[in-house]
Amino acid sequence: MAQINKPNEYFNTVLYTGNGSTGHAITGVGFQPDWLWIKERSSTSSHFIYDVIRGVNVKLSSNTTDADSTVADSMTSFDSDGFTVGNNGATNENGQTVVAWNWLASNTTASNTDGSITSTVSVNTTSGFSIVSYTGTGSVATVGHGLGVTPKIFIVKNRTSSNSWSVYSSMTGNGNKLLLNTTDASSSSGNWNSTSPTSSVFTINGGSGEVGASGNNYIAYCFADVKGFSKFGSYIGNGNNSDGTFVYTGFKPAWIMVKRTDTAGAYWTVMDSVRSPYNEISRQLYPSIPDAEYDNGANNADFLSNGFKLYHSAPPSPDNTNASGGTYIYMAFAENPLVGTNNIPATAR
Repeated sequence: MAQINKPNEYFNTVLYTGNGSTGHAITGVGFQPDWLWIKERSSTSSHFIYDVIRGVNVKLSSNTTDADSTVADSMTSFDSDGFTVGNNGATNENGQTVVAWNWLASNTTASNTDGSITSTVSVNTTSGFSIVSYTGTGSVATVGHGLGVTPKIFIVKNRTSSNSWSVYSSMTGNGNKLLLNTTDASSSSGNWNSTSPTSSVFTINGGSGEVGASGNNYIAYCFADVKGFSKFGSYIGNGNNSDGTFVYTGFKPAWIMVKRTDTAGAYWTVMDSVRSPYNEISRQLYPSIPDAEYDNGANNADFLSNGFKLYHSAPPSPDNTNASGGTYIYMAFAENPLVGTNNIPATAR
């Protein structure tokens, strides 16, 4: 994959204020999103997640185990420069502030026969991102992801029945999983049949309702490293609130999500450069709970020209991001590459 010099052509964050109307068009994304994650910031509401394969008004929530469901007037269209929301309280309550994280896949879907299960995919090989839909068989199987390179992380959700969101990461290994909807540590799991993904497929164990039950429908979001755009890795916290742990990405981050993996109780934590446009970054959202945005007024992170630095271990858990000796994984997407040809230097904030 070549370096991406304009990351906001593939990922972007937009903020808006709900107006309670049945057709509130949100613009400024810069592209038609294929994966859309909406969270009300100013009050308690579930995270609402949409994608081009499942379609408009069909939501999943990262903070629940629920199957996907059609919620009328929640997100009514994917548009050329954003999306439109209806009058649902989680996406467009009058006067409430909202964040939307947007990823571009291909704006289309295609059949993929690389695996033993035929999948439906929307793939952007330039940005290393694919959305994958498949139906479980109850047996060990492979599923084509379409990336053409090996994913570092993928997130799988059962659309048919109530099951946790199961997360594979190369950092925790093919014999383990994380759960997006919990604060659990990484745990032993047969979900991936102890088989690492390849450049064409990932492996699932049909004995698990989380990833492969017979006749159940699934959605997976798959990510690979791309220079200047995305990085997925791990770090060890140092517990220092004045000289925290530095993580090199090779770009100025626009969005990061981190999770402690070696002990339970730490929340998945999301920070971005739009809700917190200047260092110090104090605003956080937590994918496993429906709580409003938390702002502890402390320095939780700095987004730097070549990575990020983590300081405060913020509530609601004391070890979300930088506990001394804690092991963490992270997902990061870029605002600007450190070196590129877009004439926008990656300067410190």
